[in-house]
Amino acid sequence: MTATFEPTARTKVRRKADRARYDAGTVHAIFDEALLAHVAFVVDGQPWIVPMTYARVDGTLYFHGARANHALKSLAAGAPVCISVTLLDGLVLSRSSFHHSMNYRSVVAFGTGYEVVDPEEKLAAVQAVVEHVVPGNTSVVRAPTGAELRTTLVVAVPLVEASAKVRTGPPVEEPDDLALPIWAGVLPLHTVPGEPVPDADVLAGVTPPRHVTAYARPAPVH
Repeated sequence: MTATFEPTARTKVRRKADRARYDAGTVHAIFDEALLAHVAFVVDGQPWIVPMTYARVDGTLYFHGARANHALKSLAAGAPVCISVTLLDGLVLSRSSFHHSMNYRSVVAFGTGYEVVDPEEKLAAVQAVVEHVVPGNTSVVRAPTGAELRTTLVVAVPLVEASAKVRTGPPVEEPDDLALPIWAGVLPLHTVPGEPVPDADVLAGVTPPRHVTAYARPAPVH
């Protein structure tokens, strides 16, 4: 597994290049913390972009869904794909509207997918997606049956071309604006889970496991 992604014509960050990150550790950490990826592809000249959940296993992203899923069928057929995730960490409020910004961590990756047909890899990928969304849940829920797996299309996209872009810190200000009586700073934003709401048919006495009641995304890596 690569330790650093070599910048390419498609992944090299040109605007605010100081925010670029090409190390695999940063790229992987952002994928691991995020829950949704936007998956873009083109079929017969028509562009599409679809939000999808996923899992990262080493240097590969896995997606799964129904066999009739248009995005997955297109990726399995070899359509070039662009995958993006963004974590919004805060609103950056300046003394001027011109310098308002956001603190964020994002990744853009390019590649080509393929269908996963090996039964063991397919099961592991499906389970990995569940673990990515709710770590620990595969240990308490029913595993998919053979029939369920046969109706599921799993696509793998190796991470070979990717870069991250990260902004942190306070607003940029014009020196003349510093004397203005205007509040400026950062309004942090976090994904915070609420109280678990049980399904109406949950058996009496069955309570949510700790990995649900103490749910949290992986710690941010800047």
